[in-house]
Amino acid sequence: MSRPAAPEALTEPTERAGRGWTAALSLANGAIWVGWYGPLQILLALQAAELAPPGTAKESVLAWVTGAGAVVSMVANPLFGALSDRTASRFGRRSPWILAGVLGGAGALVLLAGAGTVAGMALGWCLVQLTLNAAFAAITAAVPDRAPHGQRGAVGGWLGAAQILGVVAGTGLATVAGGVVAGYLACAGCTVLGALPYVLLHRDPALPAGRRPALRLRALLAGFRISPRRHPDLAWAWLTRFLINLGNALALLYLLYYLRDVLHRPDPDGGVLVLTAVNAVTLLGTVVLGGFWSDRVGRRQPFVLGAGVIMTVATGLLAGWQTWPGALCAAALLGVGFGVFTSVDFALMTQVLPAAADRGKDLGVINIANALPQVAAPVLAAPIVQHLGGYRVLYGVAAGIGLLGALLVRRIRGVA
Repeated sequence: MSRPAAPEALTEPTERAGRGWTAALSLANGAIWVGWYGPLQILLALQAAELAPPGTAKESVLAWVTGAGAVVSMVANPLFGALSDRTASRFGRRSPWILAGVLGGAGALVLLAGAGTVAGMALGWCLVQLTLNAAFAAITAAVPDRAPHGQRGAVGGWLGAAQILGVVAGTGLATVAGGVVAGYLACAGCTVLGALPYVLLHRDPALPAGRRPALRLRALLAGFRISPRRHPDLAWAWLTRFLINLGNALALLYLLYYLRDVLHRPDPDGGVLVLTAVNAVTLLGTVVLGGFWSDRVGRRQPFVLGAGVIMTVATGLLAGWQTWPGALCAAALLGVGFGVFTSVDFALMTQVLPAAADRGKDLGVINIANALPQVAAPVLAAPIVQHLGGYRVLYGVAAGIGLLGALLVRRIRGVA
């Protein structure tokens, strides 16, 4: 007697995902990045400057708030990924969490807009991270659910393009909305509207109720432990992503203050928007192309290594050429490198996952490599800027960390 076929949700996909599905998922992804990066690029920095108590540096306030949010993000992403793995809704495993996450994120942004103290600001930002990570974990897991290996570079490219457009849109909304409160409200509305087409028009493969794993807390927590000995490729891929993202986070964390205090730009808010736009143009020129090219040649490592080297050069420019033209060149090069890295590294990660049944949880653990740098960057950056040499040393350290991450991709054996 033949064994019953595994549910569609627990098998590797063989049919290519449609353009409509890719477009809707990408739009939802971009909407989440609006909710993150309007605050991160502009609003949190302005709010920290307004709310910092007398005698407390605005850099320290911003570091503590973003660090606390990143800790929440680190926990929330794998947790909600694991919960979505176990969701047996008729709407699929992922869509319910996308909808709940963006609605909760919009509400948290509204709460953050009304914060009048540093504690209230920190609480609001932590809630934003908690809720939007629920949606982001589900979006990330939807790709290996629906796209076969040979299409994941391209899908990752479109998700990456939407990500940077979300960063630009969030930065733009925060800049032109007319104040901190208006900026948060605009980002909240955009976050919800961008996710609706995917939630309303597309259904994820459903997990039959009889196949849902039991939701036991001890088993859930134990599942987050992934042995580097049993899965060395996953461990090296995680470390590569962590170090490259840490270098990038160090480069971007104090960008507004860098323009204001080092380059003495008369309009630092507008300067951040210009640099973000330059970065977006070059990133969009490479993110989809890099994914398609990687799919075509069937290789991932050379693209990740080359992208990391380009990003190292860009960060080095911020250390050695501290002028407005230097910042523009660095922004352009960072876009080129991060575009290729975003799409190809995502495809690489999906190819080292241990099991189809735990895609959400495992990708959530992998996404800690995105969130943990947001915790580590303020811890490293604040003392460097204030006591250990300033922005020149900060960007030199960022360049070295990013280069180390790029070189470690060669340790991965199972993916070329």
